[in-house]
Amino acid sequence: MKETEINFAIDLDENHIPEKIIWAAPDGGVVGQETKSILLSVWDHKTKEALRIDLWTKEMPVDEMKRFIHQVFISLGDTYQKATDEEDVAEEIRKFAEYFADRSGIKM
Repeated sequence: MKETEINFAIDLDENHIPEKIIWAAPDGGVVGQETKSILLSVWDHKTKEALRIDLWTKEMPVDEMKRFIHQVFISLGDTYQKATDEEDVAEEIRKFAEYFADRSGIKM
């Protein structure tokens, strides 16, 4: 059995606001890469609920956050389809992503 790691290092200011986020996933070729935002979800099978960590740095521009969220919505549709094979529901998630892009002003 192989074990792998994904690591995040977060530099915080005096008010515990992220100033810098560095992540590494050596098996995926990522070592010490800086990012401005993390949305991490894990499933707690005992309580049957999602646990989340949502972090972004002071330097994350609002327009980039909107694009990030849009791309997460699209990815959720893809993940949902892979996990459930329910293409119709996945398509509804993708439609919402497009609605979000339009409403948030990022649609190209």
